[in-house]
Amino acid sequence: MFEHLRKEKVENIAIVLSQGFLNLNKPFDWTSHDCVARVRKLLRLKRVGHAGTLDPAATGVLPIALGKATRLLQYLPTEKAYKATIRLGVRTTTDDLQGEIITSQPCAGLSLAEVKTALTQFHGKIEQIPPSYSAIQVDGKRLYDLARQGKTVEVPVRTVEIFQIDILDWREGDFPELDVAIACGSGTYIRAIARDLGAILETGGTLAALIRTKSSGFDLTDSLTLTDLEAKLQAGTFESVSPDAALQHLSSITLPATSAQKWCQGQRISLSFDISKIVRVYDEETHFLGIGQLENEVLIPQMVYEPIS
Repeated sequence: MFEHLRKEKVENIAIVLSQGFLNLNKPFDWTSHDCVARVRKLLRLKRVGHAGTLDPAATGVLPIALGKATRLLQYLPTEKAYKATIRLGVRTTTDDLQGEIITSQPCAGLSLAEVKTALTQFHGKIEQIPPSYSAIQVDGKRLYDLARQGKTVEVPVRTVEIFQIDILDWREGDFPELDVAIACGSGTYIRAIARDLGAILETGGTLAALIRTKSSGFDLTDSLTLTDLEAKLQAGTFESVSPDAALQHLSSITLPATSAQKWCQGQRISLSFDISKIVRVYDEETHFLGIGQLENEVLIPQMVYEPIS
């Protein structure tokens, strides 16, 4: 019996060691750090990281990198998508329902037509002030730490890009709620959109619910909950998403054996491609070797993922 258990444990560890990415569906009221800690424990891995922090009150896609794949996080695509519920007539300290209410004013007369007009101001590249309670650093300190200490600092304005906002539902009432689907670039705060929409409408607004449906190339429909992950590990069926699959947005280049060996040793390779871009690098046997920078007809190693022995 004990021999069987030892064998099962070894098999599970062997599966985990095919390191890559995990498309995790983050549960409500968990921090992104909580999720990383849990995955690290379940998979018995020291090196675990995530892409794109999600607030505790948000759920949905949280890309997790396993083992040496943590070095690839910076190369994942940056586009994200959300389903959000915005409550109008309310302002809070955190720009979501987790904070204290600053103002509360019924706005039953607000029409959907007014909301649609206001939303047009959130298309394309816009200037956005992140929420006071956010992970952005000012003078080396997190904004949420400063806010909890009662300190007021000037939050730097940032430029973000909104690709699309679609209205999914509208519920009238003293405090009407708007469901929207938002596709955006990296660094966009949906809480800030809720706050700023309320400011434009002169009603106040706050984020009531948030689900991230896409992030860094991963989709909610393919995600695993922590419960799903535990079940797959117990059954010995868990497989991580390979770097090759996660980095499909990057062009690829295949090197002959001699060049592949030199590249994996950190040497630059002369090529005839007169372009400048980041690429996936493979050998002739289609093994993923890492990430390179093509520049001035030279392939420069950026990250060697799989050295050739």
